[in-house]
Amino acid sequence: MRHSKKFNHLGRTSSHRKAMLSNMANSLIFHKRITTTLAKAKALRLYVEPLITKAKDDATHSRRVVFEYLKSKTAVAMLFRDVAEKVGDRPGGYTRILKTGNRLGDNAEMCIIELVDFNESMLAAKEGKVKPGRSRRGGKKKVADKVPAVKAPVAKAPVAPKVETEPEVKPEE
Repeated sequence: MRHSKKFNHLGRTSSHRKAMLSNMANSLIFHKRITTTLAKAKALRLYVEPLITKAKDDATHSRRVVFEYLKSKTAVAMLFRDVAEKVGDRPGGYTRILKTGNRLGDNAEMCIIELVDFNESMLAAKEGKVKPGRSRRGGKKKVADKVPAVKAPVAKAPVAPKVETEPEVKPEE
């Protein structure tokens, strides 16, 4: 039974798993995006998002707690300086997982895990996209314009006067 087992062990011992997640978190902080298997990405998300939340509060204690997990001074400095600055107003959900298909060798599900606020192409697409207004059926009809459009007068061609002729009389047979 799986009672009270909340995280994936990933087929590794506890020390191996902690070291692997620490290294993956360092890589994610340095490169802002890494390619890995889906199971590791989901485990990494549970590992790194609380650290990013801690980094929003720049205090000595927070730095020490994060350093205990990451074990890299440069990663901690980068996390508190660059990453925390960009995600300061975000209430959570700092990472995004994009599935990329299956790996050729063993058919493992592969994905890209990235920090949300650092993907420039998605941010540009989001800013450029205009959200259309909602339409409802049976609502009020739109009034075209309140001011009527003024039409320019159209010049008419002169018409030749009709010449009246006598009606033709058909001879009766």
